[in-house]
Parts: sequence; C-alpha cells; structure tokens
Amino acid sequence: MRPKAVFFDMDGTLIDSEPLWFENEVKLMAQFDYSWTIQDQMNCIGGPIQKTGNYMSALVNGQNNPQFFIESLISMVSTDFEERLTFMPGALELLKALSDNGIRLALVSASPRQMLEATFRVLEGKCLELLISSDDVVQSKPSPECYLKAADFFGLDISECLILEDSGTGVASARASGANVVAIPHLIEIVGDEQVVVVKSLEGMSVEDLFALH
Repeated sequence: MRPKAVFFDMDGTLIDSEPLWFENEVKLMAQFDYSWTIQDQMNCIGGPIQKTGNYMSALVNGQNNPQFFIESLISMVSTDFEERLTFMPGALELLKALSDNGIRLALVSASPRQMLEATFRVLEGKCLELLISSDDVVQSKPSPECYLKAADFFGLDISECLILEDSGTGVASARASGANVVAIPHLIEIVGDEQVVVVKSLEGMSVEDLFALH
C-alpha cells in the first residue's frame, strides 16, 4: 500500500541547517569562553531546543539560564534561515515530486515554530500542508506525539504514513509512532530494522524509489 502522507523532519532531513546551528552555537558559547565542539552538537541534535538550552547553561555552570541560550539561538539562527538556507541533497526535489503525486506532506520538527515558518517562507508556501513544531505539542521528540498529531490532522492512521528522519532522537520518535521510517543519517549512526530503512542520501530518489524501500 502506497503511503498517503509523508512527514519530513526539518533539520538535517529536509534542510541543511545543522551547519548554521553549529556556527551560531560556536559564536554564542564563545561569549562564555567555551569552545563548542561537534560532539557538543551531536549531544543536542534531534532534540527540542530546551534540551540545548539546558545543556549550554550547564556547560557554563549556570552563568546564564537556559532560556537565555534558547532565545539567543532562535534569534541568531532564524536570521540565517531567511538568508542562507539550503536543502539536503535530493530532499527538495523529492518533496516537490511527492506533492505532484498527490501525497499529503507535513514538516514535523523539534525546532520552534518560528524556524519552521522561516523554512516555509523559503518554500514560498508550497508543497507542505502542515507544520508541527515543538510549540505545538506537549511532549517533543523522542515522544511520538508530533507524528501522531500529524496523522490525526490528515484523518489517517499512522500506518498510512511514511516518516523521513536523520537523527537518533527523531527516529526514536518516528519508530514509537508505529509508522514506517526512512532514515538518512549524516552525523550519527542509525541501525535499520523491519520498520526503519537506512539510506545514505535522498539524492536522485524518485517517489517510487522511496515507496519501494518498504
């Protein structure tokens, strides 16, 4: 059975935003004489921004509170989203092809809604019918609430939906929802199984190729 809806994670799956996050995390933490590393980024990737705020505050021994780090990052990165945003290889082409084939599409992310709306503006309001952010749920990823909410919005059972993710936290969320998952890891290793198929890239992938993975 072909999926009736496809849900894209945002950071690292649809858009190549992790370098922008990293660049601004480095700048922010330098204000506290801390050298932010790739390992620090990996410790936060895929989770809600509250996790990053808590992590940053703890690293600098509470010199400022988590909310300061959250608000600073959102402000810094959202400006870059508008001016420098690029898409992951093959992701934009696949998104458009799915839309052309009548597949319902949602962007489901643990990032704040402000970031999803910035991405939506870059897309000129096309393709995506639904945005679900960390602001739209009680429990963000790795809880499956966001994906179950997206399926409910479309009036679909989660088994009729396919989820694309890149992080361990995101895959855990997608797996817990009960949907089939396609994982495109690029910073961490993800092990596939009957529910999760792992691919190296979406580049050159057609709609039929995507659906054939399961």
